[in-house]
Amino acid sequence: MSLDAAMMRATAPAILPGSGGLRGALSDLFWRKPKVLLLLMLLPPVLWLGIVYIGSLFALLAQSFFSIDEFSGLINREFTLKTYGDLFQAANLDIILRTVTMAALVTLASAVIAFPIAYYAARYARGRWKALFYLGIMLPLWSSYLVKIYAWKLILAKEGILTWLLAKLHLLWVLDAWLSLPIVGGNSLSVSFTGTFIVFVYVWLPFMILPVQAALERVPGNLVEASSDL
Repeated sequence: MSLDAAMMRATAPAILPGSGGLRGALSDLFWRKPKVLLLLMLLPPVLWLGIVYIGSLFALLAQSFFSIDEFSGLINREFTLKTYGDLFQAANLDIILRTVTMAALVTLASAVIAFPIAYYAARYARGRWKALFYLGIMLPLWSSYLVKIYAWKLILAKEGILTWLLAKLHLLWVLDAWLSLPIVGGNSLSVSFTGTFIVFVYVWLPFMILPVQAALERVPGNLVEASSDL
């Protein structure tokens, strides 16, 4: 290599010269080390998840080893297993049994209702119909949880629109007969096991439809046709 060529190469500008200022330095750093940019982008949600969510769960777990003074109602911050021992009382065991039973029934009913809806949306809905599907599924999620609960409480009450409709159709005796049943009935549909079941299915159904629909869209259509021959 001649001396002139070596001097020209030494004095030639870099392919990617560094930018000036703090903004340019940060841009160069993120370009050369993309993992640093990824770390900075993941840091806020990880801190939120770790401190606010998981931290609150650990705080709740720590407080579960405290007890409440039955006379003053104040928290006694001494390590004890009294709270866990209270779980095995008859009243608490009944609450746990009813909660687990309700959760299982709501999950099963949501799966049965969600699958045909999700299958139609994944296989047949196109264009505007698919947009209407997403709108109909997401619309209940736009209101708060408490608003939906109170709205259903009014709908299912004795003075609600459902009782009025059944009275107009001369079917109020069906509701009265159902409410007279020992487990699923009650004084009113809004406070009965049946009413609670209906509300929970309504609240959690979108969370069952959307994942099932997304999973069905990833299944190739030719596999579905081939499975029909088996």
